[in-house]
Amino acid sequence: MKGMIIEMNKLQKGYTHVYFGTGKGKTTAAMGLAVRAAGYGLKVYIAQFIKGLIYSEIKCLKKLSENITVKQYGRGCFIKKEPTQEDIEAAKHGIKEAIQIIKSGKYDVVILDEITVAEFFGLVTVAEITDIIKSKPDNVELVLTGRKADKKILDAADLVTEMKEIKHYYACGVQARKGIEK
Repeated sequence: MKGMIIEMNKLQKGYTHVYFGTGKGKTTAAMGLAVRAAGYGLKVYIAQFIKGLIYSEIKCLKKLSENITVKQYGRGCFIKKEPTQEDIEAAKHGIKEAIQIIKSGKYDVVILDEITVAEFFGLVTVAEITDIIKSKPDNVELVLTGRKADKKILDAADLVTEMKEIKHYYACGVQARKGIEK
């Protein structure tokens, strides 16, 4: 049965999603999709750009390693000022590996978490991202996340969701809570 599910999905058309905006929930939405896909027997690859810390979702996803692979291409924190050469090299390595992964045929779903933030900081280019979208195999579901997204990326995607912050308790001084925000 498991092989049959995977074979059926090789025939299924894959789309490109972009989850962006100032609101909370972009990575959470992508991780939820990863869990749903893994539950169905699909193979998922998650490339996290800029992030390098072991967040709670990474700990959980490692328990699903039969179907989900996670790789981080960051130094452990978000970039606060100018990216270093190390940041640039990590992102370049990540984009190169992501292209190989997408074309490999081994994964049904590929998530490039915070890729639009990497683009905003000049670690990768809009052209690199749109080339990935245009050249992905038809059966691969591609998910891109990050706060900002260039119009060319949005135009190339099939599904675009903007997370817009209306109200957040951070504004009242609430720090990131274990298991909720970190």
